[in-house]
Amino acid sequence: MRRAVRRDERRRPRTAGVVRRDRAHARADFVIAAPGPYGPRDVAAYDYDLPDALVAREPAAQRDGSRLLVVARDGAPEHRTFAEFPSLLRAGDVLVINETRVIRARLRARRDGGGAAEVLLLRPHGGAVFDLQAREWIALVRPGRKLRPGARLRIGDAGATITGMLADGPRTLRFDEGVDLEALLERHGEVPLPPYVAPQRGPEGGDDPRSARYQTVFARVPGSVAAPTASLHFTPEVLDAVRARGVVLTPLVLDVGIGTFRPMSGTTIDEHVMHAERYAIRPDTAAAVRQAHRDGRRVIAAGTTVLRALEGAALRDGTVHGGDGETDLFVTPGFRFRVVDALLTNFHLPRSTLLVLVAAFAGYARTREAYRAAIDAGYRFFSFGDAMFVEREEAARAPNTR
Repeated sequence: MRRAVRRDERRRPRTAGVVRRDRAHARADFVIAAPGPYGPRDVAAYDYDLPDALVAREPAAQRDGSRLLVVARDGAPEHRTFAEFPSLLRAGDVLVINETRVIRARLRARRDGGGAAEVLLLRPHGGAVFDLQAREWIALVRPGRKLRPGARLRIGDAGATITGMLADGPRTLRFDEGVDLEALLERHGEVPLPPYVAPQRGPEGGDDPRSARYQTVFARVPGSVAAPTASLHFTPEVLDAVRARGVVLTPLVLDVGIGTFRPMSGTTIDEHVMHAERYAIRPDTAAAVRQAHRDGRRVIAAGTTVLRALEGAALRDGTVHGGDGETDLFVTPGFRFRVVDALLTNFHLPRSTLLVLVAAFAGYARTREAYRAAIDAGYRFFSFGDAMFVEREEAARAPNTR
Protein backbone atom coordinates (compact mmCIF):
# COMPACT_ATOMS: atom_id res chain seq x y z
CA MET A 1 0.00 0.00 0.00
CA ARG A 2 1.26 3.45 -0.84
CA ARG A 3 1.70 5.67 2.14
CA ALA A 4 0.25 9.17 2.14
CA VAL A 5 2.62 11.89 1.05
CA ARG A 6 2.99 14.68 3.55
CA ARG A 7 2.69 18.23 2.27
CA ASP A 8 6.27 19.01 3.24
CA GLU A 9 7.46 16.07 1.12
CA ARG A 10 5.83 17.54 -1.98
CA ARG A 11 7.50 20.89 -1.50
CA ARG A 12 11.18 21.21 -2.22
CA PRO A 13 13.50 24.09 -1.42
CA ARG A 14 13.77 26.67 -4.19
CA THR A 15 17.29 25.43 -4.96
CA ALA A 16 16.09 21.92 -5.82
CA GLY A 17 16.50 20.84 -9.41
CA VAL A 18 18.91 23.64 -10.26
CA VAL A 19 22.66 23.81 -10.42
CA ARG A 20 24.56 24.85 -7.33
CA ARG A 21 27.24 27.54 -7.56
CA ASP A 22 28.22 27.56 -3.90
CA ARG A 23 30.29 24.38 -3.90
CA ALA A 24 32.46 22.36 -6.21
CA HIS A 25 30.88 19.00 -5.45
CA ALA A 26 27.52 17.70 -4.33
CA ARG A 27 25.76 14.38 -3.92
CA ALA A 28 22.90 13.22 -6.10
CA ASP A 29 20.49 12.93 -3.20
CA PHE A 30 17.28 12.17 -5.03
CA VAL A 31 14.21 12.79 -2.91
CA ILE A 32 12.25 9.57 -2.41
CA ALA A 33 8.71 10.72 -1.73
CA ALA A 34 6.31 7.83 -2.21
CA PRO A 35 7.59 4.52 -3.57
CA GLY A 36 5.13 2.54 -5.64
CA PRO A 37 5.53 -1.14 -6.52
CA TYR A 38 8.29 -0.42 -9.08
CA GLY A 39 9.60 2.99 -8.10
CA PRO A 40 8.57 6.47 -6.98
CA ARG A 41 5.67 8.14 -8.77
CA ASP A 42 6.24 11.65 -7.40
CA VAL A 43 7.93 14.25 -9.58
CA ALA A 44 9.97 15.36 -6.56
CA ALA A 45 11.59 11.92 -6.52
CA TYR A 46 13.47 12.89 -9.69
CA ASP A 47 15.00 16.07 -8.32
CA TYR A 48 18.67 16.45 -7.53
CA ASP A 49 21.21 19.21 -7.03
CA LEU A 50 24.11 19.53 -9.44
CA PRO A 51 27.23 21.68 -9.05
CA ASP A 52 27.38 24.36 -11.71
CA ALA A 53 30.87 23.19 -12.66
CA LEU A 54 29.43 19.88 -13.87
CA VAL A 55 27.04 21.42 -16.42
CA ALA A 56 28.69 20.85 -19.81
CA ARG A 57 28.33 24.11 -21.71
CA GLU A 58 31.04 23.17 -24.20
CA PRO A 59 31.54 19.85 -25.99
CA ALA A 60 34.52 17.67 -25.09
CA ALA A 61 37.69 18.33 -27.07
CA GLN A 62 37.18 15.00 -28.85
CA ARG A 63 33.79 13.34 -29.29
CA ASP A 64 34.97 9.94 -28.04
CA GLY A 65 37.02 11.52 -25.27
CA SER A 66 33.89 11.81 -23.14
CA ARG A 67 33.65 9.65 -20.06
CA LEU A 68 31.36 6.62 -19.94
CA LEU A 69 29.77 5.23 -16.79
CA VAL A 70 28.99 1.53 -17.20
CA VAL A 71 26.06 0.32 -15.10
CA ALA A 72 25.83 -3.45 -15.33
CA ARG A 73 22.93 -5.41 -13.91
CA ASP A 74 25.16 -6.59 -11.07
CA GLY A 75 28.10 -4.77 -9.59
CA ALA A 76 29.18 -1.22 -8.90
CA PRO A 77 29.29 1.43 -11.64
CA GLU A 78 32.48 1.27 -13.69
CA HIS A 79 34.33 4.27 -15.14
CA ARG A 80 35.44 4.15 -18.80
CA THR A 81 35.87 6.50 -21.75
CA PHE A 82 33.58 6.48 -24.76
CA ALA A 83 36.42 5.27 -26.97
CA GLU A 84 36.09 1.99 -25.03
CA PHE A 85 32.37 1.64 -25.83
CA PRO A 86 32.91 -0.97 -28.60
CA SER A 87 34.58 -3.30 -26.06
CA LEU A 88 31.28 -3.50 -24.16
CA LEU A 89 29.49 -4.96 -27.17
CA ARG A 90 29.22 -8.59 -28.26
CA ALA A 91 29.24 -10.15 -31.69
CA GLY A 92 25.64 -10.33 -32.88
CA ASP A 93 24.41 -7.38 -30.82
CA VAL A 94 22.09 -5.06 -32.73
CA LEU A 95 22.95 -1.40 -32.11
CA VAL A 96 20.21 0.96 -33.31
CA ILE A 97 21.11 4.60 -33.99
CA ASN A 98 19.01 7.69 -34.77
CA GLU A 99 19.91 9.37 -38.07
CA THR A 100 17.87 12.53 -37.47
CA ARG A 101 19.49 15.88 -38.18
CA VAL A 102 18.91 19.07 -36.19
CA ILE A 103 17.51 21.78 -38.44
CA ARG A 104 18.41 25.46 -38.34
CA ALA A 105 15.05 26.10 -36.73
CA ARG A 106 15.76 29.31 -34.77
CA LEU A 107 15.05 32.49 -36.72
CA ARG A 108 15.66 36.08 -35.64
CA ALA A 109 12.91 38.37 -36.92
CA ARG A 110 11.60 41.93 -36.81
CA ARG A 111 8.03 42.83 -35.95
CA ASP A 112 6.23 45.07 -38.42
CA GLY A 113 5.64 47.58 -35.63
CA GLY A 114 9.33 47.59 -34.76
CA GLY A 115 11.30 45.54 -32.30
CA ALA A 116 13.10 42.22 -32.35
CA ALA A 117 11.41 38.83 -32.27
CA GLU A 118 12.51 35.22 -32.30
CA VAL A 119 10.85 32.20 -33.90
CA LEU A 120 11.60 28.54 -33.20
CA LEU A 121 9.97 26.30 -35.80
CA LEU A 122 8.73 23.04 -34.28
CA ARG A 123 6.92 21.18 -37.06
CA PRO A 124 4.57 21.73 -40.00
CA HIS A 125 1.01 22.48 -38.91
CA GLY A 126 -1.43 19.67 -39.63
CA GLY A 127 1.13 17.06 -40.60
CA ALA A 128 3.46 14.68 -38.84
CA VAL A 129 5.95 14.52 -41.70
CA PHE A 130 8.72 17.12 -41.70
CA ASP A 131 8.31 19.04 -44.96
CA LEU A 132 10.20 22.19 -45.92
CA GLN A 133 7.58 22.84 -48.59
CA ALA A 134 4.94 23.46 -45.91
CA ARG A 135 3.88 27.10 -45.53
CA GLU A 136 2.17 26.87 -42.14
CA TRP A 137 4.14 25.85 -39.07
CA ILE A 138 3.77 25.42 -35.33
CA ALA A 139 6.39 27.57 -33.62
CA LEU A 140 7.48 29.06 -30.33
CA VAL A 141 7.80 32.85 -30.49
CA ARG A 142 9.22 35.66 -28.38
CA PRO A 143 7.98 38.08 -27.14
CA GLY A 144 4.77 36.08 -26.91
CA ARG A 145 2.63 38.89 -25.51
CA LYS A 146 3.25 40.99 -28.63
CA LEU A 147 2.86 38.23 -31.20
CA ARG A 148 -0.87 37.60 -31.38
CA PRO A 149 -2.85 36.37 -34.39
CA GLY A 150 -2.48 38.84 -37.24
CA ALA A 151 0.99 40.02 -36.21
CA ARG A 152 3.47 40.30 -39.08
CA LEU A 153 7.13 39.31 -39.01
CA ARG A 154 10.06 39.95 -41.33
CA ILE A 155 12.88 37.41 -41.52
CA GLY A 156 15.47 38.72 -43.92
CA ASP A 157 13.46 39.56 -47.03
CA ALA A 158 10.73 37.01 -46.21
CA GLY A 159 7.41 37.71 -44.51
CA ALA A 160 5.24 35.62 -42.20
CA THR A 161 1.97 36.05 -40.29
CA ILE A 162 0.94 34.70 -36.90
CA THR A 163 -2.32 32.88 -37.67
CA GLY A 164 -3.29 31.32 -34.36
CA MET A 165 -2.46 30.43 -30.76
CA LEU A 166 -2.43 26.89 -29.37
CA ALA A 167 -3.57 26.05 -25.88
CA ASP A 168 -0.11 25.15 -24.57
CA GLY A 169 1.61 28.31 -25.82
CA PRO A 170 2.96 27.79 -29.37
CA ARG A 171 1.69 29.82 -32.31
CA THR A 172 0.73 28.83 -35.81
CA LEU A 173 2.66 30.83 -38.36
CA ARG A 174 2.17 31.09 -42.14
CA PHE A 175 5.00 32.09 -44.45
CA ASP A 176 4.10 34.31 -47.39
CA GLU A 177 3.51 32.81 -50.80
CA GLY A 178 6.76 32.21 -52.64
CA VAL A 179 9.03 31.99 -49.58
CA ASP A 180 11.75 29.39 -50.14
CA LEU A 181 11.90 28.05 -46.59
CA GLU A 182 14.88 25.79 -47.18
CA ALA A 183 16.92 28.74 -48.46
CA LEU A 184 15.61 30.97 -45.66
CA LEU A 185 16.72 28.52 -42.97
CA GLU A 186 20.10 28.08 -44.60
CA ARG A 187 20.65 31.84 -44.79
CA HIS A 188 19.08 33.04 -41.55
CA GLY A 189 18.42 29.98 -39.39
CA GLU A 190 20.45 28.90 -36.37
CA VAL A 191 20.78 25.47 -34.77
CA PRO A 192 18.82 25.71 -31.48
CA LEU A 193 21.24 24.78 -28.72
CA PRO A 194 19.84 23.75 -25.30
CA PRO A 195 18.46 26.57 -23.13
CA TYR A 196 21.16 26.14 -20.45
CA VAL A 197 23.93 26.75 -23.04
CA ALA A 198 24.66 30.47 -23.30
CA PRO A 199 24.65 31.57 -26.95
CA GLN A 200 27.89 32.50 -28.67
CA ARG A 201 28.41 34.20 -32.02
CA GLY A 202 30.96 32.94 -34.48
CA PRO A 203 33.40 35.15 -36.41
CA GLU A 204 31.67 38.09 -38.09
CA GLY A 205 28.38 37.19 -36.43
CA GLY A 206 28.26 33.67 -37.90
CA ASP A 207 26.97 30.44 -36.41
CA ASP A 208 27.65 29.47 -32.81
CA PRO A 209 30.91 27.50 -33.11
CA ARG A 210 29.37 24.66 -31.08
CA SER A 211 26.57 24.08 -33.60
CA ALA A 212 28.57 21.57 -35.66
CA ARG A 213 29.18 19.49 -32.53
CA TYR A 214 25.44 19.46 -31.86
CA GLN A 215 25.03 17.10 -34.85
CA THR A 216 25.92 13.42 -34.81
CA VAL A 217 28.44 12.16 -37.36
CA PHE A 218 25.64 10.13 -38.97
CA ALA A 219 22.98 12.88 -38.97
CA ARG A 220 21.24 12.49 -42.32
CA VAL A 221 17.48 13.19 -42.19
CA PRO A 222 16.45 16.79 -41.27
CA GLY A 223 13.63 17.16 -38.77
CA SER A 224 14.77 17.65 -35.16
CA VAL A 225 15.00 20.76 -33.00
CA ALA A 226 17.26 18.98 -30.49
CA ALA A 227 20.01 16.43 -30.96
CA PRO A 228 19.90 12.75 -29.96
CA THR A 229 22.67 13.55 -27.51
CA ALA A 230 23.82 10.04 -26.60
CA SER A 231 25.07 9.70 -30.17
CA LEU A 232 27.14 12.90 -30.12
CA HIS A 233 30.02 10.79 -28.75
CA PHE A 234 30.35 8.55 -31.81
CA THR A 235 33.21 9.06 -34.26
CA PRO A 236 33.83 7.25 -37.56
CA GLU A 237 36.59 5.31 -35.78
CA VAL A 238 34.26 4.17 -32.99
CA LEU A 239 31.67 3.10 -35.55
CA ASP A 240 34.32 1.11 -37.43
CA ALA A 241 35.34 -0.58 -34.17
CA VAL A 242 31.70 -1.44 -33.45
CA ARG A 243 31.32 -3.11 -36.85
CA ALA A 244 34.65 -4.91 -36.43
CA ARG A 245 33.28 -6.67 -33.35
CA GLY A 246 30.50 -8.23 -35.43
CA VAL A 247 27.80 -5.85 -34.20
CA VAL A 248 24.83 -5.16 -36.48
CA LEU A 249 24.62 -1.36 -36.79
CA THR A 250 21.23 -0.23 -38.10
CA PRO A 251 19.37 3.11 -38.21
CA LEU A 252 15.97 4.61 -37.62
CA VAL A 253 14.76 8.21 -37.44
CA LEU A 254 12.94 9.92 -34.59
CA ASP A 255 12.56 13.68 -34.85
CA VAL A 256 13.40 15.14 -31.45
CA GLY A 257 11.01 17.87 -30.31
CA ILE A 258 11.39 20.74 -27.88
CA GLY A 259 9.48 18.74 -25.27
CA THR A 260 12.72 16.95 -24.45
CA PHE A 261 13.70 20.03 -22.37
CA ARG A 262 10.35 20.54 -20.64
CA PRO A 263 10.14 19.60 -16.95
CA MET A 264 7.29 17.43 -15.82
CA SER A 265 4.08 19.16 -14.84
CA GLY A 266 2.04 18.28 -11.78
CA THR A 267 3.12 16.63 -8.55
CA THR A 268 3.10 13.03 -9.80
CA ILE A 269 4.53 11.65 -13.01
CA ASP A 270 1.10 10.25 -13.90
CA GLU A 271 -0.22 13.81 -14.34
CA HIS A 272 2.31 14.69 -17.04
CA VAL A 273 1.13 14.83 -20.66
CA MET A 274 3.87 13.56 -22.93
CA HIS A 275 4.71 15.25 -26.22
CA ALA A 276 4.46 13.23 -29.44
CA GLU A 277 7.39 12.70 -31.80
CA ARG A 278 7.48 11.33 -35.33
CA TYR A 279 9.53 8.22 -36.12
CA ALA A 280 10.37 6.13 -39.17
CA ILE A 281 11.70 2.58 -38.85
CA ARG A 282 13.23 0.99 -41.93
CA PRO A 283 12.10 -2.55 -42.80
CA ASP A 284 15.67 -3.87 -42.54
CA THR A 285 16.06 -2.34 -39.08
CA ALA A 286 12.81 -3.94 -37.92
CA ALA A 287 13.93 -7.27 -39.39
CA ALA A 288 17.30 -7.08 -37.62
CA VAL A 289 15.57 -6.43 -34.29
CA ARG A 290 13.13 -9.32 -34.76
CA GLN A 291 15.93 -11.70 -35.76
CA ALA A 292 17.99 -10.70 -32.72
CA HIS A 293 15.05 -11.56 -30.49
CA ARG A 294 14.62 -14.95 -32.15
CA ASP A 295 18.34 -15.67 -31.72
CA GLY A 296 18.55 -14.44 -28.13
CA ARG A 297 20.90 -11.58 -29.04
CA ARG A 298 20.85 -8.12 -27.46
CA VAL A 299 19.16 -5.04 -28.91
CA ILE A 300 20.96 -1.87 -27.79
CA ALA A 301 19.41 1.58 -28.13
CA ALA A 302 21.80 4.45 -28.82
CA GLY A 303 19.77 6.99 -26.87
CA THR A 304 16.34 7.46 -25.37
CA THR A 305 14.97 8.52 -28.77
CA VAL A 306 15.75 5.09 -30.21
CA LEU A 307 14.26 3.39 -27.17
CA ARG A 308 11.02 5.37 -27.46
CA ALA A 309 10.73 4.62 -31.17
CA LEU A 310 11.32 0.87 -30.78
CA GLU A 311 9.21 0.38 -27.66
CA GLY A 312 6.48 2.65 -29.03
CA ALA A 313 6.37 0.68 -32.27
CA ALA A 314 6.10 -2.58 -30.33
CA LEU A 315 3.16 -1.54 -28.15
CA ARG A 316 0.52 -2.97 -30.49
CA ASP A 317 1.65 -6.60 -30.70
CA GLY A 318 5.06 -6.74 -29.03
CA THR A 319 6.88 -6.79 -32.38
CA VAL A 320 8.75 -4.06 -34.21
CA HIS A 321 7.59 -3.52 -37.79
CA GLY A 322 8.94 -1.13 -40.38
CA GLY A 323 7.01 2.04 -41.13
CA ASP A 324 6.27 5.60 -40.04
CA GLY A 325 4.35 6.70 -36.99
CA GLU A 326 4.14 8.98 -33.97
CA THR A 327 4.73 8.05 -30.38
CA ASP A 328 3.76 9.85 -27.19
CA LEU A 329 5.01 6.96 -25.08
CA PHE A 330 5.96 8.06 -21.56
CA VAL A 331 8.16 5.34 -20.09
CA THR A 332 7.72 5.30 -16.32
CA PRO A 333 8.56 2.81 -13.56
CA GLY A 334 6.37 -0.24 -14.09
CA PHE A 335 6.71 -0.19 -17.88
CA ARG A 336 7.64 -3.61 -19.27
CA PHE A 337 10.24 -3.43 -22.03
CA ARG A 338 9.64 -5.67 -25.02
CA VAL A 339 12.55 -4.68 -27.27
CA VAL A 340 15.57 -2.97 -25.73
CA ASP A 341 18.11 -4.83 -23.58
CA ALA A 342 20.71 -2.09 -23.01
CA LEU A 343 20.72 1.68 -23.33
CA LEU A 344 23.37 4.28 -24.12
CA THR A 345 22.31 7.66 -22.73
CA ASN A 346 23.60 10.96 -21.37
CA PHE A 347 22.90 12.34 -17.88
CA HIS A 348 19.55 14.11 -17.85
CA LEU A 349 18.00 17.20 -16.33
CA PRO A 350 16.29 16.99 -12.93
CA ARG A 351 12.53 16.42 -13.05
CA SER A 352 12.72 15.39 -16.71
CA THR A 353 10.82 12.64 -18.48
CA LEU A 354 14.15 11.26 -19.72
CA LEU A 355 15.39 10.75 -16.18
CA VAL A 356 12.15 8.89 -15.41
CA LEU A 357 12.74 6.71 -18.48
CA VAL A 358 16.21 5.76 -17.28
CA ALA A 359 14.86 4.96 -13.80
CA ALA A 360 12.20 2.73 -15.37
CA PHE A 361 14.82 0.94 -17.45
CA ALA A 362 17.62 0.56 -14.91
CA GLY A 363 15.60 0.63 -11.70
CA TYR A 364 15.18 3.67 -9.49
CA ALA A 365 17.77 2.67 -6.89
CA ARG A 366 20.37 1.79 -9.52
CA THR A 367 19.77 5.08 -11.33
CA ARG A 368 20.19 7.03 -8.10
CA GLU A 369 23.42 5.16 -7.37
CA ALA A 370 24.73 5.86 -10.88
CA TYR A 371 23.99 9.60 -10.70
CA ARG A 372 25.59 9.80 -7.28
CA ALA A 373 28.70 8.03 -8.60
CA ALA A 374 28.82 10.34 -11.63
CA ILE A 375 28.59 13.50 -9.54
CA ASP A 376 31.14 12.28 -7.02
CA ALA A 377 33.54 11.47 -9.89
CA GLY A 378 33.03 14.85 -11.58
CA TYR A 379 31.23 13.69 -14.72
CA ARG A 380 29.88 16.37 -17.07
CA PHE A 381 26.09 16.51 -17.39
CA PHE A 382 23.42 17.16 -20.04
CA SER A 383 23.62 17.50 -23.83
CA PHE A 384 27.35 18.18 -24.24
CA GLY A 385 28.20 15.99 -21.25
CA ASP A 386 29.33 12.43 -20.61
CA ALA A 387 27.43 9.20 -21.18
CA MET A 388 26.15 6.13 -19.36
CA PHE A 389 25.74 2.57 -20.67
CA VAL A 390 23.14 0.66 -18.68
CA GLU A 391 21.64 -2.81 -18.86
CA ARG A 392 17.91 -3.21 -18.38
CA GLU A 393 16.65 -4.21 -14.96
CA GLU A 394 15.49 -7.81 -15.20
CA ALA A 395 12.23 -7.01 -13.39
CA ALA A 396 11.40 -4.48 -16.13
CA ARG A 397 11.36 -7.12 -18.86
CA ALA A 398 7.99 -7.88 -20.39
CA PRO A 399 6.69 -11.45 -19.89
CA ASN A 400 7.45 -13.91 -22.68
CA THR A 401 10.44 -11.91 -23.91
CA ARG A 402 14.10 -12.45 -23.27
